[in-house]
Amino acid sequence: MATKRDFYQILDVPKNASDEDIKKSYRKLAMKYHPDRNQGDTTAEGKFKEAKEAYEMLSDPDKRAAYDQYGHAGVDPNRGGGGGGAQGFGGFGEAFGDIFGDIFGQQRGGRGGGQQVYRGNDLSYAMEITLEEAAAGKDAQIRIPSWDSCSTCSGSGAKPGTKPIQCTTCHGQGQVQMRQGFFSVQQTCPQCRGTGKIIPDPCVSCHGIGKIKNNKTLEVKVPAGIDDGMRIRSTGNGEPGTNGGPAGDLYIEIRVKKHEIFEREGDDLHCEVPVSMTTAALGGEIQVPTLAGEASIDIPDGTQHGKTFRLKGKGVKGLRGSYPGDLYCHVQVETPVKLTEHQRKLMKELDESLKKGGAKHSPNEESWGDKLKNFFKA
Repeated sequence: MATKRDFYQILDVPKNASDEDIKKSYRKLAMKYHPDRNQGDTTAEGKFKEAKEAYEMLSDPDKRAAYDQYGHAGVDPNRGGGGGGAQGFGGFGEAFGDIFGDIFGQQRGGRGGGQQVYRGNDLSYAMEITLEEAAAGKDAQIRIPSWDSCSTCSGSGAKPGTKPIQCTTCHGQGQVQMRQGFFSVQQTCPQCRGTGKIIPDPCVSCHGIGKIKNNKTLEVKVPAGIDDGMRIRSTGNGEPGTNGGPAGDLYIEIRVKKHEIFEREGDDLHCEVPVSMTTAALGGEIQVPTLAGEASIDIPDGTQHGKTFRLKGKGVKGLRGSYPGDLYCHVQVETPVKLTEHQRKLMKELDESLKKGGAKHSPNEESWGDKLKNFFKA
């Protein structure tokens, strides 16, 4: 079994990193390894999931504290019934309580007798939304599985006219003790699986479970500013518990669709803006899109390819941000194509005229030529 990497190492941050540093590092990695950008690349997908797990743990104060103290074991959901942090060691502590309980006469709440109570499993639901919906928020409805009491047996699990009987193995306690010399270990009864009851004649509708699986509609409020990979927790909408135990939670994972114009990086947006060669040379005003509508940018004469213009406050207001981010427009100077003979003649005349002007029209080209000369001399 492969050893899990250190969460801080995955995000490339020190252990004393601030929440903001952790957030920035995760965003950078998520942008780099997102599956939409690396389709078919299983290595990138693995790194994306690895970074996502690390961020989920280190961005939660309780889970981070548990991880700092106990490592991966402190946030292992299999160690404490699905809990994080210090709760992850619940199974460890309870195991020692079972072993030494008979020796020192200790009793732990709910462990000394009666049916064992189990918390239900958490469920996960993937919700795909647009960038516009992520920025503005939305109210949505989702269909999730649910369990209702069986109407045929009224939830007993037994065929109508019959009743469950007490388990003869654990005598209704739901637990059995196994002794090995000096030690006594208490565990779930293998016969009734902790219920304390046996159903000789199960209900034909629910097959002895006492519940029927259905679907229900759940209202979900997606907060404005949510980002790709974030989760919304819906308490108590996971799988039901056993023997009266609490239900698990539902985690709604947000997946933001790839936008045809914008690319989100934290609270900032980026877009590429095509500009004609004439506008770049002579200058002019162009219209650019924003999430709130169109905006204008004044292009100065002589603008070069790759020039970036910043529109302050035209990005996204994140969940924890006080102000919206910015929109960065990256100029892409477009070279004319499919020229007519007349247009080609005019371009050649312009080129000859520009060459006569020397370096003042093409300073970068002149500088590049000097660098090449020095390179070949060396």
